Amino acid sequence: MAARRSKPQRGVADTDAPTYPEPITQADRVIIEMRKFITAAVLLNARIAEKLGLTMTDVQVISVLQLYGPSTPSRLGAATGLSSGGVTVALDRLEKASYIRRQPNPGDRRSLLIALVPSALAKLAKYFESANAAARKALAKLPERDLEAVFRFFETMREHRDAEQSK
Repeated sequence: MAARRSKPQRGVADTDAPTYPEPITQADRVIIEMRKFITAAVLLNARIAEKLGLTMTDVQVISVLQLYGPSTPSRLGAATGLSSGGVTVALDRLEKASYIRRQPNPGDRRSLLIALVPSALAKLAKYFESANAAARKALAKLPERDLEAVFRFFETMREHRDAEQSK
């Protein structure tokens, strides 16, 4: 695949042009746009983590708990890719910062459930409000069938990722 090079503007070096493979298929175009979106999301999370005095890992652990509810440390490890030691270190930081609490697991008395502290969640939510509002505004411009396609896309990508991780 040839690298995509745009014609340099007057006074702008050609090295400033994006250099990613030329999109050949619609899937290639989707992958490039997905990468751009993920990059922007990661950078937003990094700025928020910095403002809150947290690490990127901490913000992702909080996100997993928001999406899936109280979880065992082993489930958090599977969802984040962290080792058991890495999960423990992240949970220690989050507990010290009052974002989570460890509680007995009613389904298995040998393990714990990690739950978010609601007041900490409210503090975190204010940092994501404008991004969520902007996303809702953009999505409101799409017809229902497009929204369904977007939903199916993300659902398919998640199912594929989950299947790959379970191998």
